[in-house]
Amino acid sequence: MMLKRHVVPERLFEALGSGGGGAEAAGFLARAQWSKHVLLVYGVYSAARASGHAEADAAARAYRLLEEAQRHDGSAVEAVLRHPAVGAWAWRTYHALATSKGGHSPARLAAVAAAAAVRSGMDFSIEVPAEDGWVMLPSLGRAACSGDVALVRRSGGPAEVLCEGERVRVPDDPRHDGPGWEALRHLSAESGGRKVTLCVDDLDPYRMPEARLAQERLSAGQLEIWQSCLRSAWELLVAEHWTIAGEVSVATRVLTPLTDVPGDQISGSSREAFGCVAMSTPPDAVTFALTFAHEVQHGKLSALLDVVPLMLPTPGERYYAPWRDDPRPLGGLFQGAYAYVGVSGFWRRQRRLERGEAAVAAEAEFFRWRESAEEATRVIAGSGRLTAPGERFVSRMAATLAAWRDEKVSPEAVEKARRDAAAHREQWRSRNGVTPPSPGGVTVP
Repeated sequence: MMLKRHVVPERLFEALGSGGGGAEAAGFLARAQWSKHVLLVYGVYSAARASGHAEADAAARAYRLLEEAQRHDGSAVEAVLRHPAVGAWAWRTYHALATSKGGHSPARLAAVAAAAAVRSGMDFSIEVPAEDGWVMLPSLGRAACSGDVALVRRSGGPAEVLCEGERVRVPDDPRHDGPGWEALRHLSAESGGRKVTLCVDDLDPYRMPEARLAQERLSAGQLEIWQSCLRSAWELLVAEHWTIAGEVSVATRVLTPLTDVPGDQISGSSREAFGCVAMSTPPDAVTFALTFAHEVQHGKLSALLDVVPLMLPTPGERYYAPWRDDPRPLGGLFQGAYAYVGVSGFWRRQRRLERGEAAVAAEAEFFRWRESAEEATRVIAGSGRLTAPGERFVSRMAATLAAWRDEKVSPEAVEKARRDAAAHREQWRSRNGVTPPSPGGVTVP
């Protein structure tokens, strides 16, 4: 696995700072994240060995199998290591080993290696730890196991998982369920010659750290609802929000369902799990598309921060963010402001497609989030905590938002936007017991 140093071309850096970048910039960031995942997996293996961890030998055997799979079929290894849950596991496990903290098992590298070997079609044999009655093979699915460890192997036939005298055959196409096997299923959509395929990861314990994960695997009926909504959302993105469509098609690999909250649509992403968008069941195509617009921004900025330092270490101040109910650190405000550059841009285009009350609501969303993102961007720019590249990046954000400042918005929409913004500030004050300063300003910790 040959790696190289990733240097962001200036034109891509400027395009990302402006809030876009498209498929080319997203592809660059995805390649950088692939390198990160490779380094993290090697870090788990080497740190376990250096620390004399009880599972160091298991991690070493797994790493050797991963090397064999790489020689047999490099694309199979790449598919597994790019899986967001693998990145999240590797980061957390390496961090635990490097800081002498427990809680994450380096022996789980065997599951990563077994998944790569299954994908490659090679013959192999390796012991893989089980958890809560299952053996998880990242990016593929899980096999039932009543013990603490299983043997995953292939010897001239189908791959199989042996545990406590039971045998689970991995289907020839692991994306389909089988006796004792629950697959990670896929959704796909195509429009205007552009296709997207997304893995629905509703199984892996590391699929979205810290999120309110859905408690149960999606049923076939629920999966069809997501498929139908994705199809409509993808048509909308390709036709009207093509930059977002390009970024999603390159950088987003996984959807993770979150627990549905009545009357609310929630979503999230994690710097540890690049390529995964988590969300509750989308109620309609516009909401689905908007969620992509929002979360792909977080993914781009998080990936960029792994390549280019944009911020200096920050003290403990907390800031008012017009899109959150809690005070945020400067890094969180930066993430939110960048996300809402994307949200503003989505509504800037979408408002022209809506009619009647929906058009007023879309205009209000555009006006409110453009103003909010601009106010927060000013605070970030004036914080004194940006690196030289960070200053250039934020200035591009500000230029994009300023260019939209004079776009015509109906008085009705402006009134609604300002009423909603004022209501949020009042709710924020009641919740936090602090009067927020001018929008986007700093609060006392």
